[in-house]
Amino acid sequence: MTTASLSRAAQTAPVSHPLYPKLFEPLDLGFCTLPNRVLMGSMHTGLEDKSSDFPKLAAYFGERAQGGVGLIVTGGFAPNVVGWLKPFGGKLSWRWEVGKHRQVTNAVHQHGSRICLQILHAGRYGYQPLQVAPSRIKAPINPFTPRALSAGGVERQIRAFVRTAQLARDAGYDGVEVMGSEGYLLNQFTVPRTNHRDDAFGGDPARRMRFAVEIVRRIREACGKDFIIIYRLSMLDLVDGGNRWQDVVAQARAVEAAGATLINTGIGWHEARIPTIATSVPRGAFTGITARLRPEVGLPLVTTNRINMPDVAERILAAGDADMVSMARPLLADPAWVAKARDARADEINTCIGCNQACLDHVFENKHASCLVNPRACAETELTYAPTRAPKRIAVVGAGPAGLACATVAAGRGHQVTLFEAGEAIGGQFNVAKQIPGKEEFHETLRYFARQIEKTGVALRLRTRADAAALAGFDDVVLATGIAPRAVDFPGNDHPKVVGYLDVLRGDVVAGSKVAIIGAGGIGFDVAEFLVHRHDPDDLARRGPDPARWRAQWGVDLGYTDVPGGLAPAQPVAPAREVWLLQRSPGKPGARLGKTTGWIHRATLKAMKVRMLGGVEYLGVDDAGLHVRVDGSEQVLPVDHVVICAGQEPFKPLAAELAAAGQRVHVIGGADVAAELDAKRAIAQGSRLAAGF
Repeated sequence: MTTASLSRAAQTAPVSHPLYPKLFEPLDLGFCTLPNRVLMGSMHTGLEDKSSDFPKLAAYFGERAQGGVGLIVTGGFAPNVVGWLKPFGGKLSWRWEVGKHRQVTNAVHQHGSRICLQILHAGRYGYQPLQVAPSRIKAPINPFTPRALSAGGVERQIRAFVRTAQLARDAGYDGVEVMGSEGYLLNQFTVPRTNHRDDAFGGDPARRMRFAVEIVRRIREACGKDFIIIYRLSMLDLVDGGNRWQDVVAQARAVEAAGATLINTGIGWHEARIPTIATSVPRGAFTGITARLRPEVGLPLVTTNRINMPDVAERILAAGDADMVSMARPLLADPAWVAKARDARADEINTCIGCNQACLDHVFENKHASCLVNPRACAETELTYAPTRAPKRIAVVGAGPAGLACATVAAGRGHQVTLFEAGEAIGGQFNVAKQIPGKEEFHETLRYFARQIEKTGVALRLRTRADAAALAGFDDVVLATGIAPRAVDFPGNDHPKVVGYLDVLRGDVVAGSKVAIIGAGGIGFDVAEFLVHRHDPDDLARRGPDPARWRAQWGVDLGYTDVPGGLAPAQPVAPAREVWLLQRSPGKPGARLGKTTGWIHRATLKAMKVRMLGGVEYLGVDDAGLHVRVDGSEQVLPVDHVVICAGQEPFKPLAAELAAAGQRVHVIGGADVAAELDAKRAIAQGSRLAAGF
């Protein structure tokens, strides 16, 4: 080889990334090469369901493609009406539907990324009366009972999958993901829990998996060799009657032989009673199951669940657990996640905290998904942070979530912003939340905002209690001064046993071995979690509990063989304290918690032997403890402390004075509405206000 040719080879040879060499190593799929190992996993946003929302969907995916994602997978689209997730949900089965999808594929391709359409047949999970399934077995999370498919009906569903794949190719998609996990139709066929058939598509494992394998084989035949087919394989069902490990391996080998390009990991059915993606789940808690499958197949494998920062992804890939990492919500939180990692700006990543409050909870409430830490998610065409043409001098008082969002967005647009904070550090109530076991990710949000303050040039004034004189001369004043805990009124409320939740969470009071909590809203549940857990400094350092210990507590066995579904006997740890969680209103405590995470909080406290009581009348506190009346019966709870979590009031002492002085005043966050400590509303409110300055 000549010197010139050696020089050209050196110029074209891939250069290893100095920080994340595995994450930014190209992946050759044979007929195309992905530029990195990041797959944006499928996540339903609600924008898929109306043709009029496709421009928004295109902007949403286009921004992630511009941010450097190697491969994108859409939210699920049904192959026909009976496969709908809900009536009139996202579907691709008719020729006239192709045009709207070209908006999405064009938006992604103009930035050099690739995108696959996920084909999702809900089966018995469809929240609609037309649903079908392998057998007539109702899902515990659905009021509708499915119709069992006939042999002819099975064949019609296979043809529907193939037609959707062909239409996807016509619409410009680079491939499809066949959804075979999470308890949807294909997964329902593969396991004895939901497949009671005794024909060519039921009985032994080979016949149960035939439906899925035939779909992959026929899509490959119909769409050709240069079409990406991702198969989403349930490697860990986490339900009784799930697959054994040898069944999972056999299914993976069969879909590989049928023509799949990649196998993506699926973890847990929606009806499983084990959390899989909430913030309390340790980072990368399930990647070991993908690693276990790698020696069994020749295809690249994708791993998933709670991978939210580049160092986590790099560690997983470097350990050989997978060939790619899938992230959905982290790219909802920060569309430039990949670019920031690539450019050694990981400290600027707006990290997904796994809260589910604005993404999954919204979808289950038939709202468009968004993100607690990024209210622009799925609103890219509506909420814009364009540079201002008329810079203002803006004062923001209070560096909690609302104030931080408002200050950094406004400064990022070019306004001159001064942020006043009476405390020692930014964060407000986030400094309280990060103390709660399972909410360690709030440290990341505070790191992000601290970096944004530096980057946007916000003038931060810590340990400064702003008064009217200090705020004179500003064009606009934003009061984000937060809340004050609401006082309670019952005999003995001034007893030394009675303390506020902030006293406990800030460490000003160390609670005794027996504690009653008055108030069972979100704050009460957080305080209960804080009190029953033994605090491990290592958990804080790793942003959550040790994964192996967590799996043991919840009963997850990554090494399962003959035990169906990967379930194991749960091994809950002993609680640090004896706790009563009480509410005045009748009914089950925690009923108003988040739809997708409330059950996790209730299950955790139940395992920790917390006694949760509704309909409690508080009679008073004395040296003997807390006197209560429940169901007409009086009793004394022999507690060392009574923690008050009875709500809070807006704290805005400057509002009236500033308004009287003619100042332009805006009140946001808890200072505006303090019904609950709602960071989602606070950040969105602060961001939208700043976008309008």
